[in-house]
Amino acid sequence: MNSIKAFYVSQAWADCRSAYRKSVGGLCEQCLKAGIIKAGVDVHHKRKLTAENVNDPAVSLNWDNLELLCK
Repeated sequence: MNSIKAFYVSQAWADCRSAYRKSVGGLCEQCLKAGIIKAGVDVHHKRKLTAENVNDPAVSLNWDNLELLCK
């Protein structure tokens, strides 16, 4: 399993994702900006994770780099 796949199944990511989702009220942030109320589904990294930065919590677990989006 590569490092990025391993990160996405880690407990650290599960905890971070869950806490972040709760912190933004469970709503899609992009839709909310447009005045649309829609449930968020995926916590997305704004700055793409790479093999070089996946182990850097300032990138991979930093809430400033996350966004809750709908499908």
